[in-house]
Amino acid sequence: MAPTENSPLLSNNNNNGDQSLPMHRPTSYPSRFSPHAPPGSPNLVSSMWWLFTSSWLNILLAFVPLGFIAEFLHWPAIWRFSLNFLAIVPLAKLLGDATEQSSLKLGQTLGGLLNATFGNAVELIVGVVALLQGQLRIVQTSLIGSILSNILLVLGMSFVAGGLFKSENTFQQTAAQASGSVMTLGVVTIAIPAAYQGSIRMNTLFSQGFDALKSLDDSDSTLDGLLFISRGASMILLVIYVLYLVFQLKTHAFLYEAEEDQDEEEEVAMMTPVAAIIGLLVVTVITSFNADYLVSAIDETANEYHIPKAFIGTILLPIVGNAAEHVTSVWMASKAKMEIAIGVSVGSSIQIAVGLIPALVLIGWAVGQPLTLYFQSFETVVLVASVLLVNTLIQDGRSNYIEGAMLCSLYLVAALSFWVEPDM
Repeated sequence: MAPTENSPLLSNNNNNGDQSLPMHRPTSYPSRFSPHAPPGSPNLVSSMWWLFTSSWLNILLAFVPLGFIAEFLHWPAIWRFSLNFLAIVPLAKLLGDATEQSSLKLGQTLGGLLNATFGNAVELIVGVVALLQGQLRIVQTSLIGSILSNILLVLGMSFVAGGLFKSENTFQQTAAQASGSVMTLGVVTIAIPAAYQGSIRMNTLFSQGFDALKSLDDSDSTLDGLLFISRGASMILLVIYVLYLVFQLKTHAFLYEAEEDQDEEEEVAMMTPVAAIIGLLVVTVITSFNADYLVSAIDETANEYHIPKAFIGTILLPIVGNAAEHVTSVWMASKAKMEIAIGVSVGSSIQIAVGLIPALVLIGWAVGQPLTLYFQSFETVVLVASVLLVNTLIQDGRSNYIEGAMLCSLYLVAALSFWVEPDM
């Protein structure tokens, strides 16, 4: 079975026993999540029919045209925001399904490429749209929020769900530690520009006093330094991400090899490769429009209803992009498949921290938007603390419900804090 966007980080279930599964979102299981394959080979029509009817979540596709109508008829901002917010939930699910089906037939290498490209497609689309609109804070908060949502809320709920049915669940320890180290590298690199900015502010404070701090924040030299660090670090992180994919898919694939399980049902291709790619392209284009309308309504909605933009970016938007994965992760954890649950959270977070954030910094460079790796100090502290907690909990290769409760509690504390964080 080829790796897909939904392939687990740490696998112990596989039909052939000799295939490696990359660390991203979990592989689908047709017996639980989709109808049985139609008789004969799928064609374009049957493939597209399956894509749009395979999940009850697709009922929410009714909000897609409503989001377009709200934008074109200039409905109030809260309606434009809410309708496009709900529209992106099923679109995220469709992207995941189409990516998964593409990888089944196209092989491991191309499957890994599709995984890297579409694994966090909603986050990428929202980020690019906000970047082009100059909404740099929305870009940063939505990416930070996606990481926190995955490693705290998704993983925490998965640990709780697994602990309700089994006193203790186990997973492959070596691969978990390796992935945790890559995640740590990503967040530490993000913290370095904040340390640089803090260092300059302290030196200015001691040498010139409080009055100099305001002019320092507006100075071109400070921004130039942050851009230099951020763009250079982004290129380095992207190289690490490529090396990590090679490490995972090729040179050290044995770390992620699955143990043979004769009871596991073989996955059936429900779409042709051509239909899956067409589905990816169509859904991506539609999602880009809904994301554009959503982002354009954020400012007005936040001001009118007194909702902090930091809360919208870090809490609400990530919940939209990760809704389908949340359900899948908790379901798999309840079936004692903790490897898959960890693959959802840690794998997606690595892709964002080491792949997506650096890529958006470089895209901003190309389009003239000064996006940097300098996040607000509060956000950086929350992110680093979250990764440290996750690494502490997964290093023993075991999980239980109290560990999940700790992760969820930290996420709730972060959500409360972002509600009162002043907009910058």
